[in-house]
Order: sequence, then C-alpha cells, then structure tokens
Amino acid sequence: MNFPLTQIPERTQQPRNHGLTMVMDKGLSINQVHEFMSIAGPHVDIIKLGFGTSFVTPHLREKIEAYQSYGIPLYFGGTLFEAFLIRNQFDDYISVCKDYGIEYMEVSDGSITIPHAEKCGYIEKLTQHATVLSEVGSKDAAHIIPPYKWIELMRAELEAGSSYVIAEAREAGNVGIYRGSGEVREGLVQEILTQIPAEKILWEAPQKAQQLYFLELIGCNVNLGNIAPNEVIPLEAMRIGLRGDTFNLYLDQPA
Repeated sequence: MNFPLTQIPERTQQPRNHGLTMVMDKGLSINQVHEFMSIAGPHVDIIKLGFGTSFVTPHLREKIEAYQSYGIPLYFGGTLFEAFLIRNQFDDYISVCKDYGIEYMEVSDGSITIPHAEKCGYIEKLTQHATVLSEVGSKDAAHIIPPYKWIELMRAELEAGSSYVIAEAREAGNVGIYRGSGEVREGLVQEILTQIPAEKILWEAPQKAQQLYFLELIGCNVNLGNIAPNEVIPLEAMRIGLRGDTFNLYLDQPA
C-alpha cells in the first residue's frame, strides 16, 4: 500500500482463490482496458465480458489479449453460453473459447431451462477444457427458488467440477438472491452458508449496499462479482475499512 496504516485486515494475495473481485466489462475499449488495469489491476481477479457483448465487440481478440497481458483471466458471460446451447452449438462454444484463449467458462441456465443433470453434464465436459464457474438462480424475478433447492443445486454443480458457484443477481442486482428492490434475501443467503463453503460462492453484488452486506456477513475476503470497473477501487477501500460504511469494522483488531 502507499503508506503505513495499522488495523487493516489482511487481504488474500493474487492470484487469489478466495476474496475475489469479478468485474463485469460491458463494453470498454482497448484503451480503456489499459487505463482501467493501470489503476485497478492489483484488485481485479476475473473479468467477465458481460452477457453476449463479446459477439458484437469490435477488435475482440485484441481486447482479450489486452486483459491477458496483465495476467487477468476472463470469460464470456453465461448468456452467451446459453445462446450457443439453445442453437445446438455446444461444440462451437468450446471451439470459440479455445480460439480466443479463454481459460474460464461459465455454465448458466438463467435464460433457458436445462434439466439439472444435463447442466452438470456440461460442467463435467467443460472442466476438461477450462476452469468452470456455474451460475445458480433464474433471471426471471417471478421464479423463486427455495433455499433447500439452491443448496442442492450448488452442491451438485461443485461436485460436477465447478470451481465456484455464482449466486445469480443479474447486472442490476434485483433478482435471484435479491428482491426486486435490491434488498438481500437474508434468510436465503444465510441458509446457503450453512451448507456451502463461502469461499466457493461468488456473490453477484453490483450495488454498494449489497457489497456491504456480504462484507459484514463474511468478511473482507468474500467473493464478489458483477462489479463495475469504476467501482473496483471504492470496493477495495470498503473491503479494508477505509470507507465510511465499514470504517469501524476492524478498529478493534490489535495493531
């Protein structure tokens, strides 16, 4: 850090296996990638090229190579996986990821219905090619999944080979583990944590209040995703008690 300050909680060091910050890139230019990484790189662990933006992004290969030059893994949003799958192009999806040097893949079923045994089969197949993240939860706000089912699905997907399970929230943070207002479904989250290790869950938390909730519940090394590029530095400050919302969280720690 830039100067000495006591009573700062210890963050995991890159490359991290927990305490992750996953950033959603919805259309940065290549120049913006370099500018972003020049300031936020030490606090970025994974980049997601959101939903299907990679299909329409100009100079995609150069952009991916720009991120890779900083040693940051990235993956295509789960919506793109679903777009390939519903068109019976699963093998094409693998080929595209290999062609672009993508080492992470997301398996999701937020927009289409996939029998869960079949979804786990896709996870098992993709682990032969990449590190797999799988997303649990629907993008349909009317589709409420009971807590026991979240746990059942997450456990099965981890057993199938997912390195992390992503708790669905969409880019706005208003479905899945959240109510339409963005409020956390606290009972759901806390019940999940009785059965699924926190370090294996990547909580989508695009809103500051959502990030704060998980920092207070789990600690500074909680895995958080769908973070906007311009929110990475503020989030890192909040993680370690250097933002008003978390200022007092760590002051009782011995110096």
